Amino acid sequence: MRRNVLRQGGGIALLAALLLGATGCGSPAAFKVSEACGTKVDPDLIGQLLPRGEELKTKDTFSEPKQPRCEFEIDGQERVGLRGDVVEPFVKPLEVKESVMLRLGNPAPADIGDGATIADHGGMALRACTYQGERMQFVLAIDGVEDPEDTAERRRVLEQFLRSQLPVAMEAEGCRP
Repeated sequence: MRRNVLRQGGGIALLAALLLGATGCGSPAAFKVSEACGTKVDPDLIGQLLPRGEELKTKDTFSEPKQPRCEFEIDGQERVGLRGDVVEPFVKPLEVKESVMLRLGNPAPADIGDGATIADHGGMALRACTYQGERMQFVLAIDGVEDPEDTAERRRVLEQFLRSQLPVAMEAEGCRP
């Protein structure tokens, strides 16, 4: 009887060691980012869209008023881009960027703001707003997205991210609905 108890205890210890080892040796955890392009972002959503790696740098590239831009660099390589633009109301961003969305793979409309397109590796959403007293539109785009690995899941997370980030980015840029 005592021998069975020892065997069970040893088996439990071995199982615990294997589980700890398996979680410790796996891929790095998702990055926790709370700000990008000078605005707050949902760390859980953006973390799912960024590749795993050892080092993350967020670079505000070519940002200027009405055009926030940033790149997520993972382990020294630019991987995911996030851009915002305040544009004139007559501009049709979803039409103008149609070829870009085609390159990102299988674009399809999404019900976000005043229009959106979600593709396999990125997306774009827009909404009418008032910027410095003038009617304008705010366009938010993300590209270079390879994670999550499952395409349907990636598209779902891209849609969630654009839906949650569009009003935050608009507010930060002073573009009021």
